[in-house]
Amino acid sequence: MSERRRRSIFDIIDEYFESLEEWAERFTERFMDRPSWNQRTCTIEPLRDIMVTPTEVIVTVDLPYTEESTIKVKPIDNRTIEVSAKMRRKIHFDELGITHCKGEFEKLHCQTRIPVPVYMDKMEVRFKKGILEVHLPRKHEYHIPIE
Repeated sequence: MSERRRRSIFDIIDEYFESLEEWAERFTERFMDRPSWNQRTCTIEPLRDIMVTPTEVIVTVDLPYTEESTIKVKPIDNRTIEVSAKMRRKIHFDELGITHCKGEFEKLHCQTRIPVPVYMDKMEVRFKKGILEVHLPRKHEYHIPIE
């Protein structure tokens, strides 16, 4: 017969703290340590904001020095959109006050995760004075389990 060994409370606590450390590392990698530019692709990440209303989600992206004809907004999946645009002129690190790096940027690029379910196929895009607005109508589907 096999005996089943009970886990000690210390083993459970150790596992809990290990999983908490892994989560903290993933969070730090994703949000804290990542620069807002990519020198290899000559892109910089624009400022953006997400506003959730009862009827729609509005994603606002700041696209300075861009030409309207070069703006591309496309859904990557049902919860993420990608915005890219080419700038009218190249921006150098020196102009941003960064002296320890060399390089220049000619494109703006970002991926934004939408926090609620939306209809990606009904996306409306507006661009005015360097500000891009993406309007996405919300899905209001509720699943009620039937017993």
